Amino acid sequence: MKEFNIGKNDAGQRLDRFLAKTVPLLPASLAQKYIRLKRIKIDGKRAERDTRLVEGNVIQMYINDEFFDKPREENAFLTVAAPKLSIVYEDEHILLVDKRPGLAVHPHDGAEYGRTLIDHIQAYLYQKREWRPREENAFTPALCNRIDRNTGGIVIAAKTAEALRVMNQKIKDRELEKKYLCIVHGVPKPEQGKLEGYIFKDAKENRVFVTKQSQTGAKTAVTLYKTLFKKNGLSLVECELITGRTHQIRAMMAWAGHPLLGDGKYGKLDKRFDRKYQALYSYKLKFDFTTDAGCLSHLNGKEFSVKDVDFVREFFPEYKV
Repeated sequence: MKEFNIGKNDAGQRLDRFLAKTVPLLPASLAQKYIRLKRIKIDGKRAERDTRLVEGNVIQMYINDEFFDKPREENAFLTVAAPKLSIVYEDEHILLVDKRPGLAVHPHDGAEYGRTLIDHIQAYLYQKREWRPREENAFTPALCNRIDRNTGGIVIAAKTAEALRVMNQKIKDRELEKKYLCIVHGVPKPEQGKLEGYIFKDAKENRVFVTKQSQTGAKTAVTLYKTLFKKNGLSLVECELITGRTHQIRAMMAWAGHPLLGDGKYGKLDKRFDRKYQALYSYKLKFDFTTDAGCLSHLNGKEFSVKDVDFVREFFPEYKV
């Protein structure tokens, strides 16, 4: 419990506005709940959120110590009162989440404070009491893979340090099979095949370039693809990454003459279709462990997929994911 004495400069303002300034990590909705539950009082008595403070009041707050910290990137999860997650699978070690397009996975993607996927995941686990940050020396729930802000799909989060070590190694050893759905312009020829080339990243432009010949700094890139459905000059294509390079599917499909629908970076936006970002979704994940997986061994051979992909429903309603 902490107490705050109201002086001349704090007097006259509403209780909820005082809380927003004094305890910025405490979400407004949670502050209101704590006021209602009498975990936030004025002079030892129940108050309302619009109660006007007067000089000499004493505010008592019976809330977790974490909320009194200064706002930082690593405690942004505290600002999330109601985590919004579409959970595909969860056990004591990992969490598979269907990330919606438009949501950044990490703060450095330019997202607002407390508005990233990892913030929501950490808030979810904190509120379930599965993660107690003040009892941990170093570990925080973390993402094992990432997806571009405007791409949707399955993201893996580790709930324990052991799971994080194992999953990171499995991803490095390519013991996971990830499949994507995308919509491309035109119809690939052949309709099923393999794209092979070299990808060079231009950090200044935040884009990659694909070449047939190797060059300094370029990395090999291999993508398997299969056309599933075609209509109105568009094709629904399933892609499997053999290598995992930045923007690989977007760049390689454009390189092959079939840019993704809505991808203004590697193609041109088509005015006939109201889509402002790439039609790309990491929709299926299979664990295919060939070596010991420790605490994650029970996942070997299991496959998970999302229930719905927005652009498939919009452009190819006949096709069921």
